[in-house]
Amino acid sequence: MKRNSIDIIIDVLEVAKMGINKTGLVYRTNLNFKLANKYLELLQNQGLVEKRLDKYITTDKGKAFLQKAKEVSLYLEPCMKTSAVGSIPWSSINL
Repeated sequence: MKRNSIDIIIDVLEVAKMGINKTGLVYRTNLNFKLANKYLELLQNQGLVEKRLDKYITTDKGKAFLQKAKEVSLYLEPCMKTSAVGSIPWSSINL
């Protein structure tokens, strides 16, 4: 099943909790570099991820968001299979 933006954001925040370089993030999240850059830029702009030296790490704000996003994702999972909720342009939402 194709992942939606919120699932990708959850994946990125999860793998970056302990700090990870971009290549590792691409590998662990199954994204290409172009998409990884897009999501990292979005998450950095929102203060959910920060770059320290050559590693990306989930901030405290990002960890709090991650927990809430997981809860919402679990709640919406049945709906995602039967409606257009998965097509919400998450990147246009100001977090």
